[in-house]
Amino acid sequence: MRLTRAGEYAVRCVLYLARQGKWTLVSRQEVASRADIPSHFLAKIAQQLARSGIIAITQGAAGGYRLLHEPSELTLLAVIEAIIGEISLNDCVARPESCATSPVCTVHRVWNRAAAQLRETLRETTFADLLDESCCLAPLMPAATG
Repeated sequence: MRLTRAGEYAVRCVLYLARQGKWTLVSRQEVASRADIPSHFLAKIAQQLARSGIIAITQGAAGGYRLLHEPSELTLLAVIEAIIGEISLNDCVARPESCATSPVCTVHRVWNRAAAQLRETLRETTFADLLDESCCLAPLMPAATG
């Protein structure tokens, strides 16, 4: 499984908003610039994050994005699946009816177990955890100045 660019950008967006703090309004231009996300792409991703209840969007000249959860309550799984849907490693896992041998296939069981482990790892990782490891993120997510 490879994370889509949209999924990667969503994580960057939420991570930047988490660094600013819950309920802090941040302009789209600032998020795009600081998180290195093309502005037009960010607008699409933000809509999906808003539909999932992760961020709020305020329209207008003084508008922007606000994180609706404490970073400690928001997981990587929630953000990624808000963008790409439920994570699965193979079509037979996502749609068992697409494969006639899924119920008895030994490989199908391995895909299921691997997907469950990946989802659990992402569910256990909060944005607060990622902020605690800010040494890895500092070049990408500098705090806004003036």
